[in-house]
Amino acid sequence: MSRRAGRETVSSGVALRGGAALVGVALAAALVVGLSAPLVGRPAHLTLVVRPPGPAVTALAWPAQGTAALYVPSAGVSVSHHDRVVPIASLTKMMTVLVALTRLPLAPGATGPCRVVGPAQVAGYEAMVARDESSVPVVAGERLCEDQLLAGTLVRSAGDYASMLATMAAGSPAGMVGLMNERARAMGLGHTRYAGVAGLGAATVSTARDQARVAAALMRYPVVRALVDLPSVALPVAGTVASYTPFVGEGSVVGVKSGRTAAAGGCDAMAVTFRVGGRVHVLYAVVTGQRTGDVLTSAGEAARALAASALAARRTLTWRPGDTLARVGFGQGTVVATLRRTLRLSWWPEPGAIAYRVVARPLLEVHRGEVVGRLVISGEVHRTIELVAASSLARPSWLERLR
Repeated sequence: MSRRAGRETVSSGVALRGGAALVGVALAAALVVGLSAPLVGRPAHLTLVVRPPGPAVTALAWPAQGTAALYVPSAGVSVSHHDRVVPIASLTKMMTVLVALTRLPLAPGATGPCRVVGPAQVAGYEAMVARDESSVPVVAGERLCEDQLLAGTLVRSAGDYASMLATMAAGSPAGMVGLMNERARAMGLGHTRYAGVAGLGAATVSTARDQARVAAALMRYPVVRALVDLPSVALPVAGTVASYTPFVGEGSVVGVKSGRTAAAGGCDAMAVTFRVGGRVHVLYAVVTGQRTGDVLTSAGEAARALAASALAARRTLTWRPGDTLARVGFGQGTVVATLRRTLRLSWWPEPGAIAYRVVARPLLEVHRGEVVGRLVISGEVHRTIELVAASSLARPSWLERLR
């Protein structure tokens, strides 16, 4: 064999051995990747641990007649009973005041614009007296300001004051009615139609659920909250007059508005305050169509009973940092998923319930304090809560996966 042929044979052997080594390295790398791939493709799993509590025993005290609704804005609760479209009497004045305050905002303690009472307003008052409608005396030359008109409209339910307030804010009662219907449409109150600023007759109609939303919108104004909680108010000519709203100022009961007509029966939109976790919340109980005894009192009693039953049926749940809400990890290796801060939930289990589910983040390792996913609560309570890992957890190696 020639010297050149020998060199070629040696080179070929080296090349073969080098190639085999490269193939071995490639196979080993492929094996590592193949074993690791399932881990890379399988992020940490999040498993729910907590379970929703059962329903409350106490049922809501819906009135035996008429319609009713319960509304708790802070808890997202809005339920109703026999929620038909019906006349609403002087609950109408809530929207009259709401639109007036939108056009003429007024801070507590301020007087707002003023006007002088003329012969037309005196004639309007006298006509209301003849029809036995709610009103307060006025005299020609008397000067009335927005704050007084608001007080007479909300506290004494004075139809003549409501008419003057409408004229002050919208140019005329008819102009105000148009704005009231526009506002109802903008609020999504599909069952509400206003035919006047005071709620007389049967043409102004709504539902208890719609009126609960009007009451809540009206109570966002501090000047309203200060007025509707008053058992009486002093007016220029009439002097001190009592509120027509039953139970106002008693315990945790706050206004908002009551009303009665032959068409509507007794109606009441009642706000009741309650505390959760040191914060004050408001519950609205609205009742319409009460027709037994003193219908105003009957409506107030029905609204108060509904509110009381709702507070008795309320469920409160408290979770604190460190409480186990879920577990996060890989296979059998998991750590606790908890909260960053204390959380309190309140809800009313009637007519439905609440449900929990978890949504995980795609994590390949778990670090203490890291957000690992979300707890989603749905049903009567709608909340999305971040879950964090209570401790760290490394992703298992491929060697550990082989064991």
